[in-house]
Amino acid sequence: MNDRSAGAAGMGGAGVGGRPVRTGAEVTASTTVRYALVPVPRLSLHAVARRSGLHPDLIRRFVTLGLVDAERDAAGHLVFDPTAPAVLARIQRLRSGLCLNYASIGLVLDLLDRISLLEAALRGRGTRGETPPWT
Repeated sequence: MNDRSAGAAGMGGAGVGGRPVRTGAEVTASTTVRYALVPVPRLSLHAVARRSGLHPDLIRRFVTLGLVDAERDAAGHLVFDPTAPAVLARIQRLRSGLCLNYASIGLVLDLLDRISLLEAALRGRGTRGETPPWT
């Protein structure tokens, strides 16, 4: 269940996420290689509907509008990440709190995600004691 090809054993092949895999003399205590030991749990449409308190047809509509990410399993049924009920709750809060239509909610969700990424990048840049970049 790893991403290395069979011929990459003992050589620096591509690992998880395209990172090189270090083997042999390159392996140190600080080097870790992560493998997916268990499959990521997926939720069915009915499990997400039960956890979120929404009708399955409304969740299907959200998937069609692109507000919630879902995939199809081998049988063609919708399956969701375990975070889907939280995303649905966020959509419902935006809908009821700001009286937005679903197209606007998609835009707001994209902007909120972008703000989160920018804030994380700013936190990673360093301390506030440094000279600001504009001076």
